[in-house]
Amino acid sequence: MTHTTEWKVHLHLFEDEGTTKARAVVDTGTTSVVGNGLARCNPGDRDVPEIGDELAAGRAMRDIAQQLLGTAQRDIESVNAPSQQGSGAPWPM
Repeated sequence: MTHTTEWKVHLHLFEDEGTTKARAVVDTGTTSVVGNGLARCNPGDRDVPEIGDELAAGRAMRDIAQQLLGTAQRDIESVNAPSQQGSGAPWPM
């Protein structure tokens, strides 16, 4: 059986004096998952906004990834599917 769906991702970046904040939202059509990320420029380093954007965005998306993996694991457990012992992940990744 083929299944196709589209999830929308919105990423908002906010920069202020060497600090970049990111807010990522994944909209699945039935629910939304929000992730946050933060990057601070070391006072001794040159401020390169693109680097702050990359770090903050990556951290926000990693936050979402961790939430989605946790949700998937709980969903798998709720249908009594066996998980792999010791891997921390219910399915091979």
